[in-house]
Amino acid sequence: MAGARICLGQIGAAHGIRGEVRLRSFTAEPTAIAAYGPLEPEDGRIVTIETLRPAKDFFVAKLSGVADRHAAERLTNTKLYVPRERLPEPEAPDEYYHADLIGLRVVDRAGRQYGTVVAIHNFGAGDVIEVRVETSNKTEMLPFDAAIVPEVNLPAGTIVVNPSPLAGEISLLSLPPRSGGEGGPKQSGGQGGGLFCGNTPHPDARLRLASTLPTTHYVRGGRDGP
Repeated sequence: MAGARICLGQIGAAHGIRGEVRLRSFTAEPTAIAAYGPLEPEDGRIVTIETLRPAKDFFVAKLSGVADRHAAERLTNTKLYVPRERLPEPEAPDEYYHADLIGLRVVDRAGRQYGTVVAIHNFGAGDVIEVRVETSNKTEMLPFDAAIVPEVNLPAGTIVVNPSPLAGEISLLSLPPRSGGEGGPKQSGGQGGGLFCGNTPHPDARLRLASTLPTTHYVRGGRDGP
């Protein structure tokens, strides 16, 4: 993901008259958004969080260069990014950031493409990847364990699945099409220097490829962020 940017938050409405804004954090530990250093809106400017305090369902933030309500209002709905390289590398070889998996091509051992990873979920029985099927408008769930996913190749941008869903060797849990258009959720990029935002609640969260199923919890808690 060289050159990619990860969306860590989004500015909401102006708050008060002194240039503060409402801020929604997407990081696994919400306050960690202030620890990643300067943030970049879509237009390439640099924004620094000077102060951050919790409110009911959001944070109230004071941003550098935003002196009054008028300036704060101009930032409404602005998404905030950091370069992917600013996230520390996972400690284990089978540990991945959610954001690194979004956008990977799902292929079988023969190299046939099945779909694309569009989201990561955990419903209590372990992590699953949500795959947008290449030949339909549906998305399907696939357990993220070593038996089903024997290989994750980030440089190649692929996840290898086995047995092959293309050959009908495994049955996946079908989901109805997501809201937001045909073909599942909209993406703001993924691999190859694009933008990432909104396809997983916590792009800086980490998960490990499980050795077997079932298990109770794969995501490492309390270890996210810089």
